[in-house]
Amino acid sequence: MMGKIVEEDAMERITYEAGKCGGRPCIRGMRIRVSDILDMLAVGVSTEEILADFPDLQLEDIHACLTYAARYIDHPRLAA
Repeated sequence: MMGKIVEEDAMERITYEAGKCGGRPCIRGMRIRVSDILDMLAVGVSTEEILADFPDLQLEDIHACLTYAARYIDHPRLAA
């Protein structure tokens, strides 16, 4: 049960606005896209480096990006 509450709190940090970043998911209404954070993590940038480069971010925002990715990547694919 606790995991579900944490996941819901994390997802509240992800916002969508038509006039910002083309409607792509961003963090707390800022112009920092979820995909940018995920891309940095994918190439090995540490959370400490990300937080240093983006002082308005919080560690919970990075966790929210990972939660977002985990939620939306987990869907079945049909193969013929």
